[in-house]
Amino acid sequence: MKDYLVKALAYGGYVRAYAINATAVVAEAQRRHDTWNTASAALGRSLVGGLLLGATLKGDDKMTVKIQGDGPAGAIIVDSNGKGDIKGYIQNPHVSLPLNDKGKIDVRGAVGTNGVFTVIKDLGLKEPFSGQTPIVSGELGDDFTYYLAVSEQIPSAVGLSVLVDTDDSIKTAGGFMLQVMPGASDEVIDALEERLKHLPNVSSLLEEGKTPEDILEIIFDGEAIMILEDSPVQFNCECSKEKFATAIITLGTSEIQAMIDEDHGAEAVCSFCGEKYYFDEPELEALIQEITGEKE
Repeated sequence: MKDYLVKALAYGGYVRAYAINATAVVAEAQRRHDTWNTASAALGRSLVGGLLLGATLKGDDKMTVKIQGDGPAGAIIVDSNGKGDIKGYIQNPHVSLPLNDKGKIDVRGAVGTNGVFTVIKDLGLKEPFSGQTPIVSGELGDDFTYYLAVSEQIPSAVGLSVLVDTDDSIKTAGGFMLQVMPGASDEVIDALEERLKHLPNVSSLLEEGKTPEDILEIIFDGEAIMILEDSPVQFNCECSKEKFATAIITLGTSEIQAMIDEDHGAEAVCSFCGEKYYFDEPELEALIQEITGEKE
């Protein structure tokens, strides 16, 4: 089943709903960053959350989510846009903790319970919008929910779920986001809260072959749902050798000359996707010439 996200309305438009299968996205990130099981779940949940938030953007608008907790995973950074693209990384990919007291992967133990959850939106305006809330759970679904409630003033429920196989690969990954619009009745909110208490993990539903549409049907349990659209989501990093060359130029001539003299070249690695770019001596010399304006 392909990765995609569904946007819908329920309860006569008073609830906006999103559901997603992001298994291939999270599997690609796991492969690129060689994450171990607990880190896989933490990065995977962050990527799913980033895609759900990204679904609220228009086309080229961009968003960065930074989760900086006090756990061994270190910082988790994900970048998404309104076209379903996402990339991300975790500072310490090799985190594997014992299961928690519920027998589940201990994402909270990896992320930590103290720290900062930051969202930066680039909406093509002069200044990007930035919102910040404390980490309240470390399980991440609750942290996305808290951010939306406090920073964006939207009462929401966010569920993020990753099923990691015994070899650290990703079996399934997905999630949902429900947003209650102004004017929704207390009955609607109470009914949703009750349903969510009994909702199985999204990753388990995906493993059973359920689609994002099926997941919404389960959440709304007989209520009329209006599907607005479905759209593909994908791991996509737009790094290139040219972009890294531009970055190397900013280091200045003496720094580049040191790379030539000491290392006889340079290797640049993209944090987001792990892609490596090698610059040999002639290429570095050409960058120096670009700075100085000299030609051989």
